[in-house]
Amino acid sequence: MAAIITFIGWHDSGKTTLVTQVVTELITLGYRVAVIKSTSDEGIQFDTPGTDTYKHKAAGADSVMLVAPDQMVLQTKNCNLSLRTLAHRYFPDVDLVIGEGFKTAKRIPKIEVFRNLDQSLRKEVHGVVAVATDLAGVTGEYVFRLDAARDIALFIEKRYLRSKGITEIATLLVNGEKIPLKDFVQEALAGTVHGFINTLKLDKDMKEIELRITFSNGVMR
Repeated sequence: MAAIITFIGWHDSGKTTLVTQVVTELITLGYRVAVIKSTSDEGIQFDTPGTDTYKHKAAGADSVMLVAPDQMVLQTKNCNLSLRTLAHRYFPDVDLVIGEGFKTAKRIPKIEVFRNLDQSLRKEVHGVVAVATDLAGVTGEYVFRLDAARDIALFIEKRYLRSKGITEIATLLVNGEKIPLKDFVQEALAGTVHGFINTLKLDKDMKEIELRITFSNGVMR
């Protein structure tokens, strides 16, 4: 399951530039990285009138996915899911999900980017673990310059990616939130589900199983 960290800061603070540079450095280090960007802008167009995806969306489809040889693009409604839920639901196969924005995300480490002391968010936001700025006199345990993408990538690696290469046998999400499981619980859960599916005698080489259980008013459907 991916580690998560987000970059926060005011508009035009340099977040996007820094995030793209950090992503490049992390990929160079051998990690798989996904990015989720938050914006307050509305009416952003991801496709143009006349395209097939535009027609499907205009026809009332709740979600539209384009699958092409080189990419997949998903457009769906905003269900106000948390950054953690978005990361776990849509990017389970990467090492790290980097958010851009999401300053109110709970229990997510944040790197604050700013160019003006009047725009600092550290006193208002919980979870700021580092700062990126070119201003002199800024103090803190982890303060980086805006051109120090390599150092920031190494900081993220050391602090949040130490478990790279350790594979979880089973991952449990409840309402989109990951629930920590001890090794023996993972083994028991995986073994039980695998055993039930084996009784179906599927003609498949099982490498991964995804199971979703939905409850209605606390009662399993």
